[in-house]
Amino acid sequence: MNKQTKPLSELVVLFSVMLLVAGCTIGRKETNQLKAEVVNPAPDAGFIERPEQQSKRADLPFQKVWIKPGFDASSYKELVVAPVNTQYMMEMDWLHQLSSANLLRDVKQDIEELARYFRDQVIKEFREDPNHRFQLIEFANQHRLPSLRLELALIEIDPSQPALHAAGWLTFGGGTAAGVVNQRRAAFEGRLRDMQTGEVVATFADRDMQDAGPLDLTRLTWYGPAKGIMDKWAKQFVQIANRRPGEMVTDETPFTLRPF
Repeated sequence: MNKQTKPLSELVVLFSVMLLVAGCTIGRKETNQLKAEVVNPAPDAGFIERPEQQSKRADLPFQKVWIKPGFDASSYKELVVAPVNTQYMMEMDWLHQLSSANLLRDVKQDIEELARYFRDQVIKEFREDPNHRFQLIEFANQHRLPSLRLELALIEIDPSQPALHAAGWLTFGGGTAAGVVNQRRAAFEGRLRDMQTGEVVATFADRDMQDAGPLDLTRLTWYGPAKGIMDKWAKQFVQIANRRPGEMVTDETPFTLRPF
């Protein structure tokens, strides 16, 4: 390579890197936009007392967010993750249209197991956080430093198609189950509470959809890919806790829409 072509090749490499970086940034923005277009927020369930305060923030992955003005998250050092509330899951329309008492009992047990799984995943992600952003404590009376309590409620999980077919749900209730088939959605509401004052300092809510192919074995249970969505939420909680001022936290990759 001669002296005239070397600077040109370096410029090409530099330009390619710039395009790659720009593409990644655009891709992350498009991920947020894609989710906004295909996943509507869940109706307010009631876990958050003043949901009208919430709005969509471009720098956060959740569909509804409110943060108390002046709230300084950096001053808090400890975190309690409360047991996940399932009260609002029990109000889902399709759940109350199950004709079998045994099936209803099994689904309710599954809901409780999913709540434990969600909490365990959040705790796991914070414990494995290499930045050790928070010291986790089990009970409120253990806190010695400024502490936050993370309170979560599962408010929706759509049943999966194989379970609907197997139980004959696709025809009950005027098609209620058919209306949610293949949606692969789950939703939660959450809040952060200052352990010293008892005041809620932030609220947030999200409904997400997990990509799933026709051979995805997770869909053989009624709750389908809900655990995958919970895994993503747990990771996002840690990412948000560690984010720098102005940093954007989004879904890692866009999902695709597969009808089967």
